[in-house]
Amino acid sequence: MMSGKKTGLQPVLTMMLFALSAMIGVVALAYPFFSPAISPSDATIDSFSSATETPLLAVLLICLSLAVLLVELQGQSAGAKTVAALGVLVAVTTTLRFIEVAIPGPGGFSPIFVPIILSGYVFGPRFGFLMGAMTLLISAIITAGVGPWLPYQMFTAGWMGLTSGWLPHLRQARLELGLLLLFGFGWGLLYGAIMNLYSWPYLAGPTNMTWTPGTGLSGAIARYATFYLATSLIWDLAAAVGNMVLLLILGIPTIRALNRFRDRLQFQTIYHANV
Repeated sequence: MMSGKKTGLQPVLTMMLFALSAMIGVVALAYPFFSPAISPSDATIDSFSSATETPLLAVLLICLSLAVLLVELQGQSAGAKTVAALGVLVAVTTTLRFIEVAIPGPGGFSPIFVPIILSGYVFGPRFGFLMGAMTLLISAIITAGVGPWLPYQMFTAGWMGLTSGWLPHLRQARLELGLLLLFGFGWGLLYGAIMNLYSWPYLAGPTNMTWTPGTGLSGAIARYATFYLATSLIWDLAAAVGNMVLLLILGIPTIRALNRFRDRLQFQTIYHANV
């Protein structure tokens, strides 16, 4: 069974695009720590994001994602099949957002994160990143969830799918499920912790919980930890536990289904001997 050959330049271009996307996301989240202090009187700017920053980040991330898809399509039919599979899975996962909007789950729980984790685990880190970023984009558009938080959600969900593709594939089903449960629980907390970073430097509150210039890295970490424990931990625990419950119920059957789906994306080259 063969999946076709890639040119030597194609993997390099893909990795460069992913590295650039990751760098933009990190800079976007870390930038407020290096920007001038914002006084409460400046809160009328709707806080945390300038009028051009959020659209620019969204456009950059969308363009990078499309560039990756175009690179993947070059030179092999398996690439086209993979992109088609991505479209199908994004569409299916996006419908779960309707359920979340109609029947909100407890705390920060959302059913869309488990498919992102499992898709990255089965199809690999690049697929997982695109799955996360594109799912958040499309679901936000169709549920009117577009706002200054969207590009940050896309980056963070993309990183969730990316890292799930780095998980080792264990032979024993129980160990595999246990690994995924821990991963889902960890990302339930980590997603909320990362998402807070885009707004936390601009929030007013007790001085031991808010960011101010000149506190240094250790001081900023201590203040953010206090802020997170006081305001977000309970909310994110609901997301973490929800991920574990869905993975416990659907994890192994979904992995088997996705494995069969992935195997059908391959194509065979049959060589006929001349008689």
